[in-house]
Amino acid sequence: MVNPTVFFNIAADGEPLGRVSFELFADKFPKTAENFRALSTGEKGFGYEGPSILSMANAGLNTNGSQFFICTKTEWLDGKHVVFGKVKEGMNIVEAMERSGSRNGKTSKKIITAD
Repeated sequence: MVNPTVFFNIAADGEPLGRVSFELFADKFPKTAENFRALSTGEKGFGYEGPSILSMANAGLNTNGSQFFICTKTEWLDGKHVVFGKVKEGMNIVEAMERSGSRNGKTSKKIITAD
């Protein structure tokens, strides 16, 4: 099985930053990878260790709430998160987004996925 690749075009304050592409580990986590693939294409609405991994946390057993996130550091992962992909290209874009963040979660620039 070939793992799929998906991408997001990223903008900060309306200015394009570039594209981040992800390899999804469909060979290990097929349902999670397919869910993220479908979300990233807009098909279902919008809604490994080391840096640059793609992870997911959910609200608990039998719930629909979940968060997808890119990890630039992984020491806090506690086994309750599913690591189902990694940044394939565009880590420099992820780092640029990270520089707009803060400890309280507020960003200094509006970061969006752009068309």
